[in-house]
Amino acid sequence: MIGTRPALRDHLLGLSLCVAYVALLMHTEIDLGMARDESVYAYAAERYGHWFELLWHNPDRALQQHSIDTHFKFNHEHPGLVKNLFALSYLLEKHTHVFPTPTSAYRFVGMLSAGLLLWLLYIMGTRYGGRLVGLAAALLYALLPRAFYHAHLCCFDVPIVLAVTATTYAYARSLGSLRWVIWTGVLFGLALSTKHNSWILPGIFLIHFLYARWSGARTGGSSIKHWPHFLWAMALLGPPILVLTWPWLWHDPLHRFGWYARFHLHHEYYNMAYFGHNYFKPPFPISYPWVMTAFTVPVTTLLLCVVGLFREVRAELSRLRDKAPHFDSGTRTSVLWLGSLLAPMLLIALPSTPIFGATKHWLTAYPFLCLFAGVGFSKCVDSARQMLASMEVRPHLMPTGLLTVALLPAAVETAHSHPFGLSHYGVLAGGVPGAARLGMNRQFWGYTTGSLSKFFFEHLPLGGRVYICDMTGLAFAMMRRDGLLPRGVVDTPNLVDADYALVHHEHHFADVDFQIWTAYGSVQPYYVLTYDGVPIISVYKNPRRR
Repeated sequence: MIGTRPALRDHLLGLSLCVAYVALLMHTEIDLGMARDESVYAYAAERYGHWFELLWHNPDRALQQHSIDTHFKFNHEHPGLVKNLFALSYLLEKHTHVFPTPTSAYRFVGMLSAGLLLWLLYIMGTRYGGRLVGLAAALLYALLPRAFYHAHLCCFDVPIVLAVTATTYAYARSLGSLRWVIWTGVLFGLALSTKHNSWILPGIFLIHFLYARWSGARTGGSSIKHWPHFLWAMALLGPPILVLTWPWLWHDPLHRFGWYARFHLHHEYYNMAYFGHNYFKPPFPISYPWVMTAFTVPVTTLLLCVVGLFREVRAELSRLRDKAPHFDSGTRTSVLWLGSLLAPMLLIALPSTPIFGATKHWLTAYPFLCLFAGVGFSKCVDSARQMLASMEVRPHLMPTGLLTVALLPAAVETAHSHPFGLSHYGVLAGGVPGAARLGMNRQFWGYTTGSLSKFFFEHLPLGGRVYICDMTGLAFAMMRRDGLLPRGVVDTPNLVDADYALVHHEHHFADVDFQIWTAYGSVQPYYVLTYDGVPIISVYKNPRRR
């Protein structure tokens, strides 16, 4: 890779990518029903928002431990930074009504994170591989179907991708600039304050640093002369920023952080279907992250990533063999990208690591997958240029045409995946029907209930009761508040009292089908919501109620 120092025009292009992507996400957000986890975080954000209002009006009372505990105890298994931002966005909507719906306000933080990530990916790719690498990487990430789904949500998964990628970029810059050492510590603190995925960053950076020092000494091309000061910055700045952004820790930081760490190190297990087996407990399949990546990332993106990986690994091995100096002053950026790509996936591949979140648990790997895909795209452009030059043809629009060809399959696939992002599978899985035949997980979180909005308005215009299966009552109420349900439609936990009962098609809800058949005296659904012909939700009508 031969990079280009980003100029003002590059940042303007990155900003344009950011704004355009956020606008797209805002436009498509209304199609998604609120997911289980979202409803929990949105409720927590409202409680945090009440604390911020109290802090504004009565700071002495707000800073008392009882007040902090009252507002922050709910969902204290996750750090506070992103939920604080959810809360501020909620307060903005509460006082100004600038968002289309209250749910849009909660989700805006995640959508903005996704937009900023595209900006960052473009700058990273440009600096270390050139503008074609940066542009291709940013656009290919934007067109990952599962990443596109998660980019809409009031969750931590996209904010932590942004935080991890930004910290990795700062670390790479810190190897040639002590000023960036401080930024590495600050951004690591923000990553810690976002989600526990950040815990593996010091290990990734240290392994890369040691490799860069060793390989640089071997080839005579390393400019890394100082010690790993970034570790000191991360250790000294990271924990204080975590505490500062999480009021729950203020009055008992060591004990409460210990509880938080134990919660995630010994996380309870939820189910996940994989090749017809419903996994509730370890050992989990080692193949899971690799197969799911192959099944859900567009094939063109995967192929470009393989091309880019092959080019960079071959170049690195050649440099080590020939003891040739490295182009980027010995910092081995491509090796850092490789470690950042593999580490989250290797962690999930451990038989003891829960897999209930599907691809979102290694979403932090995908920016680096797309950076390698950007390298692969640049390699394809170079090859095409050489071929056309030998034919004495010099088309100026050739890179644009190739980029269009590279992006079009991913764009079509991503558009087709919406609003069933977690149900989507690609060509290698045989599409959605192929994944169903293979016994792959069809969905989780109950968010697909949002696709029944029209059904509820047609069949319960004056109100009624619905058994909502995998959706939370909070999420259902938020759908109603957003105008996606008739005002009189409410959820009920009792099948007998329901006018309609839903079954989200997941392996572990097979017993719900049986309960409905027994209660309603029929095995026939009244309506089936499908995606590419595959059942997603079955709706049963209670004959005793209507």
